[in-house]
Amino acid sequence: MILTIVVCLAVISVAVYLLAILTDKYFIVSLDEISGRLKLSNDVAGATLMAMGSSAPELAIALIALLKPGGHGDVGIGTIVGSALFNILVITGASALARPLRITWAVVTRDVVVYCASVGMLLWAFADNKIDIREAAIFIAFYALYVAGLFWWSKAQRRVDTENFDDGKEERNFDSGGKSVVGKLTLLIDRVFHSLMGDPRAKYIRAFIVSIGLISLISWVLVESGIALANAVGVPPVIVALTILAPGTSVPDMISSIVVAKQGRGGMAVANAVGSNIFDILIGLGLPWLVIIFSGREYIEVMSEGITGSTWLLLGSVFILYIFMLTGRRLGRKEGLVLVIGYLVYVVWMYFGQAF
Repeated sequence: MILTIVVCLAVISVAVYLLAILTDKYFIVSLDEISGRLKLSNDVAGATLMAMGSSAPELAIALIALLKPGGHGDVGIGTIVGSALFNILVITGASALARPLRITWAVVTRDVVVYCASVGMLLWAFADNKIDIREAAIFIAFYALYVAGLFWWSKAQRRVDTENFDDGKEERNFDSGGKSVVGKLTLLIDRVFHSLMGDPRAKYIRAFIVSIGLISLISWVLVESGIALANAVGVPPVIVALTILAPGTSVPDMISSIVVAKQGRGGMAVANAVGSNIFDILIGLGLPWLVIIFSGREYIEVMSEGITGSTWLLLGSVFILYIFMLTGRRLGRKEGLVLVIGYLVYVVWMYFGQAF
C-alpha cells in the first residue's frame, strides 16, 4: 500500500509539473495570440480565453471524470470546487505575503458579486443530488450574460484598467533554473513540447490544438492516479480531488499571481483568482454536464459527501476576503497569512473530519 501511495503521489507530481509548463508556455500563449487576432478587450479576453487557458486542466479533469465508468463525476466537481477554494485562500493569501495588495474597488466588487451568484447556483444545483439539462444550460447561459456584461462594462469605461485582468503576457516562472537538475529537466521538456507544437505565437493554431490533446491526456493520468491514491489511502476519491488535484492544477496560477504581486500589480492577482473561479464553476462544470447529458444521460448524480460543505466554504472564504479588502482597499501580509492558514486547516479538516 505504501508503495502504491508513493507511486501515485510521484505520478501526480510529474503530471502537475507537465501541466504547469504546457498550459503556461504553450496553451495560454496561443490563446493570447488568438485573442489579439480577434482584437478582444482585456476584460473579455481575461474572462474568456485567458480564463479558459488557466482553467483548462480543471475543465479536462471534470469531463474525463464524467466519462470514466464507475460514477466518478464527483472527482471533477471536487477538483473545481477545491481549486476555487485554493484560488481564494492560497493564491490571494500568498500574493499578499509576497507584497501587500492594493485593489481596484469597482472591478473586484463586480467579480465578487458574480462569483457569489455562481456559488449560489452551484448550491442550488446540488440540492437534489442530481444535475439535469436545465441546470447545465443555466450555468452556460449565466456565463454568457457575464461576458456580455463585460462588453458593456468596457464600453462604459473611458479607459480599461489593464491591471485587473491577466493578458497572458506577464513574465512566467517555469523556465528558470539555470544549471540545476530541475532547470535542465524543464529545458528538456520544453524542447519536447516545442518539437510537437512549434512557436506558440507563430503557429498558434497548431499549438492550441496539440496542447488541448496533451492537456486531456495528462488530465486523464491525474484522474486515474487520484482514484488509485484514494483507494490506497482509504478515502473517497472526491477528498483527493478537493485537497490534492485541485491545488495541483492551480499551481501555475499561484506562481504567476505571486510574480505580478511582487511587481506591484496586486489587483490583477485578486481579480484573476476570482475571475478564474467564475469560469471554473460556470463553464468548467456546466459544459461537461451539458456534453454528457447530450450524449444520452438523463441526469448526472452528485452524491459524494464533502462537496456541499466545501461549496459553502467558498461563500465564506470570499466573504472573508472581501471584508479584509474593506480595510483601506488593500490586502496586507497579516490577512494573507490568515487566508493561507485557513486553507491548511481546511485540508486537515477534510482528511480527519470527513475522511475518517
